[in-house]
Amino acid sequence: MSRTSDILLTALAPLVWGSTYVVTTELLPAGYPMTVAMLRALPAGLLLLLIVRQLPSGIWWGRSFLLGALNFSFFQTMLFISAYRLPGGVAATVGAIQPLIVILLARVFIGNPIRALAVIAGLTGMAGVALLVLTPRAALDPLGVAAGLAGAVSMAFGTVLSRHWQPPVSPLTYTAWQLTAGGILLVPLVYVMEPALPALTLNNWLGFIWLGLVGGALAYIVWFRGLSRLEASAVAPLGFLSPLMATILGWAILGQNLSTLQISGMAVVLISVWLSQMAQMRRAGTEAVATR
Repeated sequence: MSRTSDILLTALAPLVWGSTYVVTTELLPAGYPMTVAMLRALPAGLLLLLIVRQLPSGIWWGRSFLLGALNFSFFQTMLFISAYRLPGGVAATVGAIQPLIVILLARVFIGNPIRALAVIAGLTGMAGVALLVLTPRAALDPLGVAAGLAGAVSMAFGTVLSRHWQPPVSPLTYTAWQLTAGGILLVPLVYVMEPALPALTLNNWLGFIWLGLVGGALAYIVWFRGLSRLEASAVAPLGFLSPLMATILGWAILGQNLSTLQISGMAVVLISVWLSQMAQMRRAGTEAVATR
């Protein structure tokens, strides 16, 4: 596949993740962030393990659990705490700092240069997300904001290390290892720190199935496949598409109004994603010239 095809396919993951806020608030029981995170990761991971029938070996045991903690256990818990305590717009804006963190970490761990255009794209994306989702009624709950920032840092580390540690297996197997490890790490925490779930309704079941199979297993297979083929600093800005989709779903499903500022924010988000990809294409072109 071409680079453009890889980017478009990888972009499907954050577009699917844009449904998380609607599903969480409309279909799931409130007040169970760690339980929801565990049920999003562990069943999907075990299902994928049954399909691939391959366990980690050697150093990949430790790496799978570390990446599972960063990409799933900690990140997902912080994500759902943020989603429960903040309006979706505020939570999305806080999390939009992640691509900038990835640029810095990619420099530290992988040696990628920090390019001005990539930083501009990241700042533009944050501005676009703010226009897209912030409203005058947006409440800034301190714990929710802290959870959003912590989750962004965790996912940034997981994104860069997933790219840095290229496994000797397919993206499907890599996803199975991380989902399962992340879910296992959450089981004792859920048992100790959260009450048992109430009797689940049909809507609850539909919400968990969507988050686990589509928003979890399928979306992360696509995401890790993209990380195996593209630079981390090219993949991370695609995350700006998540709040864009969340806003569109809020308008289409919940009947929320779209203001002129929000429509402008959509345009700015798309421009930022385009700028981030241009920065990577320029880097690739420069490296190609240097090797001649």
